[in-house]
Amino acid sequence: MLKRTLSASIITALALGAATACSSGSGSSVSAGSGGGTPTVKLMVGGIDKQIYLPYQLAENLGLYKKYGVKVELSTEQNGGVGAEEAMASGQVDMAGAWYNHTIEFQAKGKAVEDVVQLSGAPGEREMCTKKSGVTSAADFKGKTLGVTDLGSGTDTLTQFMAAKKGVKASQFHRLAVGAGSTAVAALQNGKADCVMTTQPTVAAIQKKGVGTSAIDLATTAGAKAALGGAFPGASILARTDWVNSHKDATQRVVDALVATMHWINTHTAADIADKMPASFVQNQLVTKADYVTALTEDKGQFLPDGIMPAGGPKTALATEQLVGNVTSSVDLSKTFTNEFALNANKKEGFTTTTTPAGANG
Repeated sequence: MLKRTLSASIITALALGAATACSSGSGSSVSAGSGGGTPTVKLMVGGIDKQIYLPYQLAENLGLYKKYGVKVELSTEQNGGVGAEEAMASGQVDMAGAWYNHTIEFQAKGKAVEDVVQLSGAPGEREMCTKKSGVTSAADFKGKTLGVTDLGSGTDTLTQFMAAKKGVKASQFHRLAVGAGSTAVAALQNGKADCVMTTQPTVAAIQKKGVGTSAIDLATTAGAKAALGGAFPGASILARTDWVNSHKDATQRVVDALVATMHWINTHTAADIADKMPASFVQNQLVTKADYVTALTEDKGQFLPDGIMPAGGPKTALATEQLVGNVTSSVDLSKTFTNEFALNANKKEGFTTTTTPAGANG
C-alpha cells in the first residue's frame, strides 16, 4: 500500500535474487486452477523489504510455499511504478501483498477485490517527529508540515484521519510526499517536515540519527486501537474475487503457507526472524542488523498469529476511508474479506486461533 518507496539497495537485492522472480505477463499459470501439478501464483508486495511486509518473503525462506505445494513468484513495487494493488486489480499479477482497506476503495469503484488472509492488525507505522515540532499527538498537527509516503497513500489517509479525530482539518496542516528510507530521514534532518509517518527499519534509522522520536504508535495492534479507535487491518493478501473463486485450491495453499508463517513468527524471536530474512533487508546504509532486531522486537505486536481478520477491523478501515472522503457510497464489508481460508489453514495444522474474528459486518 505504501507508495513506490524501495531503496536502491533493495532493488539491487532483488536483482541478485533475494526475492523470487518478478512478475510479468498476466494471471497465474494454467496449473493454478487445474488441480494438477504445482500451481504458480504471482504475488506483488508493496515494498518487500519493509518490516510490515516481512511475512511474504519469510514464507519463501522458510520453505513454506513449497511445503504446501504452491510456487509463489514474489515481486515488489518499483519506485514510480504501478502499485501492488493496482497490478493485482488489472491482472498483471494474481495477488497483492498490501493493506486491507484497498478492498473497500475498489468496491466503491465497482471492482470486486477481497482479502483472503490478514497478517497484521495495525498499519505498522509510527509518526516520527522532531523535538522542536512539539508534536505529541494528532491534536498538535495544526500548522505543521507532515511527511507521508505519497499523496493519496495509506499514510496520507491515516494522517488525515488521526487529525480529524482530534478536530484538526486537513486544510490546517501541510502534507508532503517524502517516500521512505533515506528520503524520509532527510525530510526530518533538513527541516522540510516536522513529522513523517513511516515504518521500520526507517523508524530505527531516524531514532539512531537522533532526528526524530515516535510521537504516535500505529506499529502495534494496541497502539492502533488507541490512536484509531480500533484494530486497523494492515498487511494482507488481496485478490480479485473472480480469481479467488476460480482458483480456490491455489488460494488455499498460499494461505496455508502464510498462516504457518504467522504461527512461526508468533513462536520465534525477532532475532530468529531476522536470521531468516535476506541480508539486504535487515542491514543497509541506514540500519544495522542489531537495529533491525531491536525495531522488530518493539513492533512485532502488529502481526496476527493466525491470519484471522480481527473483530472491528473492517469497520475501522471503512471509517478512515469515509472520514477523508475516499469512499462516499455504501460498502458491503462482508464482501471485502473472508476468514474461510485462514480458518481452514489453522484447522489443518491444529493451530489454536486467538484472534476474535470479524463477522460479516466487520
